[in-house]
Amino acid sequence: MAKHGKGYQEAAKLVDRTREYDPKEAIKLAKQAAYANFDETMELHLHMGLDPSHADQQVRGVANLPQGLGKRVKVLVFTQGEAVRVAAEAGADHVGSDDLVTRIEEGWLDFDVAIATPDVMGKVSKLGKILGRRGLMPNPKSGTIVPPQDLPRAISDARKGRVDFRMDKTAVIHLPVGKLSFDDDKLVENLAALIETVMRAKPSGARGQYIKSATLTTSMGPGIKLDLQPTLALTTA
Repeated sequence: MAKHGKGYQEAAKLVDRTREYDPKEAIKLAKQAAYANFDETMELHLHMGLDPSHADQQVRGVANLPQGLGKRVKVLVFTQGEAVRVAAEAGADHVGSDDLVTRIEEGWLDFDVAIATPDVMGKVSKLGKILGRRGLMPNPKSGTIVPPQDLPRAISDARKGRVDFRMDKTAVIHLPVGKLSFDDDKLVENLAALIETVMRAKPSGARGQYIKSATLTTSMGPGIKLDLQPTLALTTA
C-alpha cells in the first residue's frame, strides 16, 4: 500500500479522526486542509446500510445540483431528423446517430453526458458495454432518453450540474459536491440537494439505518466524518 505524501500527512493532522463534524464546519475544514495546486473537487461518500447483492436494495438516481459542478459539461445527443436541429440549437456539443456510434466504437469518448431520443436507441444499444461501465449509457430512469420536444430541457439540466449516481458493490455512493473554490453556502446548497435526492431514492428493500455514515473529502485531501443528524437535517433547512 502506497504511503501518502507529505502534503496529505500535514493536511490529515488538521482532522480529528475521533470526531463527527457539522456539514458547515466540515466544508471549512476541507478547504483549510486543501494543499493541491489545482481547484479540487469536494466529494461526498455515503456508506449505505444496504446489501448490494439484493435486487430490492439497489440505489441509483440523478441529482441536479443548484450551484452546478464548476466545470463546463460536454453534452452529446443521439438523434436523427428534425431533432438534430433542435438539439444543436439547444446547445448540445455533439449531435448525430450512426456517425457518433462509429466514433465511440473506435474509442472516442470526449463528452460528459449522453442523451438520446427513443427512435435511435436501437443503434445506441450496441454501445452498452462501452458506455455502461462509464455511467454514460442513456437511460429513461436517469432522464437521458427523452422525446425530441424535451431535448432543450434535458440538455439544460445536464449543463446545470447533473449527477448520475449508483451504489457500488461495497455499498458506497460517491458524489461530487462542487469545486473547492465555491462559496461555503453554495457547497452546502449542493450537499443538501444530494442528500435529499439519495433519501428520495430509498429502495423498497431498505431495512434499518439507510445511511450508516457520511464522509466529506476533496480530490487529494483526507476524509472528514460528517455528523449524520445535522447532515440529514439539511434537507429540511
